[in-house]
Amino acid sequence: MAAPTSIKSGEDLQNIIEYYFDNKELLRTALIHSSTGIAVNYERLEFLGDRVLGLVIANALFERFPEEQEGDLAKRLASLVQGETLAKLAVNISLGDYILLSESEAAAGGARNDHILADVFEAVIGAIYLDGGFEPCKALIEKQWEEVFYTMKSPPQHPKTAIQEWAQAKNLPLPLYDVVGQSGPDHAPIFEIKLSVKGCAPITAKGRSRAEAEKAVAKEFMKGVE
Repeated sequence: MAAPTSIKSGEDLQNIIEYYFDNKELLRTALIHSSTGIAVNYERLEFLGDRVLGLVIANALFERFPEEQEGDLAKRLASLVQGETLAKLAVNISLGDYILLSESEAAAGGARNDHILADVFEAVIGAIYLDGGFEPCKALIEKQWEEVFYTMKSPPQHPKTAIQEWAQAKNLPLPLYDVVGQSGPDHAPIFEIKLSVKGCAPITAKGRSRAEAEKAVAKEFMKGVE
């Protein structure tokens, strides 16, 4: 079996995120993908980092939008911590170059995989939390998310909600989502969802979970009616 590989050393990532670990092993673990077969990988740190990220973003939203109600704050939070947002920000810091992947996962484009990028970014946040506490996590997240905060003028609406409201406004039945295909390995399945709306041609989209695929197909549908 070929040795796991990354494009760049994780040590260099510290210069980009402007945080220097006392315990370098935490950073190394945060960058180890499960495909390597290494028992201690990023997954537990991702679990922790996800919670830290949610708290930091929720606190920032609470302070930045004092007039907004819970529902609008929740919409902003969901958008800011979703995998799509995390993956885009991970690309900004070239995080994929530092992830330790198996040879096959690297060949399959794992360093550019949105799901992996999002998970590892959360793992890095979890590692920083264990190494330095809450404040350096807050500093990193507020800096990396600053542009997203700035460009989000109003609370985003979930595409499935948008379709439902669009259909109701036209006195149409609720849209239907059906799983029409599933591929990929058991640990990383790809779902294909068909969206049916009365009076419109059915469309399909894929995602790494049913929810992700439903969101993708709803977003695609709304592009055609907006």
